[in-house]
Order: sequence, then C-alpha cells, then structure tokens
Amino acid sequence: MDYKELKDFIKSVAKSGVSEVEIKTDDIKLTVRVEPRGKSGTHTETIIQQVPVQTPFPGAMMQQPVQNLQTQIQTPPETKADDSKNENDNYVTIKSPMVGTFYRKPAPDKAPFVNVGDTVNETSVVCIIEAMKLFNEIEAEVSGKIVKILVDDASPVEFEQPLFLVDPS
Repeated sequence: MDYKELKDFIKSVAKSGVSEVEIKTDDIKLTVRVEPRGKSGTHTETIIQQVPVQTPFPGAMMQQPVQNLQTQIQTPPETKADDSKNENDNYVTIKSPMVGTFYRKPAPDKAPFVNVGDTVNETSVVCIIEAMKLFNEIEAEVSGKIVKILVDDASPVEFEQPLFLVDPS
C-alpha cells in the first residue's frame, strides 16, 4: 500500500462514520480509530505496526521492533465569528502531507508545475516533496486558481505546512 492509497483509506474511514477499522496482513497491522466530530481535539488516530520478520538464516530468528506511527489531526476549539474577515478565508490551502524538501519543478532544467494564476483540478500535480530520497508528487485535491505560493523552491517543509493558496471559485 503506497502513501496515497493509505491517505485515501484513512480519509474514507474518517468520513464513513465507522469508529474503528483494523487490518492485519503478514507484514503489517493497521488500526484506524475515529472519535465523534463533537469532541474538540484529536479526532483521528492511526496506528501502523510492523510484524516481526524471520531472517534468511536457517534456525536463527531476528525480530524487528514493533513500530507505532500515530497520526493525530488536531481540530481547534470552535470560536465565535469575528466581525473582521481575513482576506485568505475565501481560499483553500494546500498543505504538505509529509516532512521533506519542497520542489516546484520536476527537474532543475524544467518549468515549475504551477505558477500564480494557473488553474488546477483535483489531480493536478502542484509540487514534489522529497523525503528520504523518494520524490512524492503532491496533487492539488481541489479545483481552482493558484493565488499564492507560500514556500520557496528547495526549502524544507513540515507536516501540514501550508504550501499554496487556491481560489476555488
């Protein structure tokens, strides 16, 4: 299961209203727990565990430590609407799905994926984030027009860091 499939699976579980899903295979154990939307704070928890694997040496057994990956999505407590509106409230923010290095172009000698003013759809690739020598194409996941690019090329980015502002209208 690659990153995009895992991300789509977690989103669909969160939207389905199911409180917990657990999948076990020979290689991994995946548990997704979703708390009701009424609670503020954490509402999705994902735990991925790697199952111990045998070594190729006959008679010897080596176990890998169980790895837990917990993804917590924080929701801010609800606040009352202010009279002053931020101009960016009308825009959708494309955020980084991982920690890595942000690249606007597929290669140094190529044109950027998108520029300010370009129109994108849900499947448009807007950038690449390199993490551990893997280059991950990031899709817009929203239709609209790129209003602002918030990160410089070849800059490090954090998980959930805003990358682009998109005007969906």
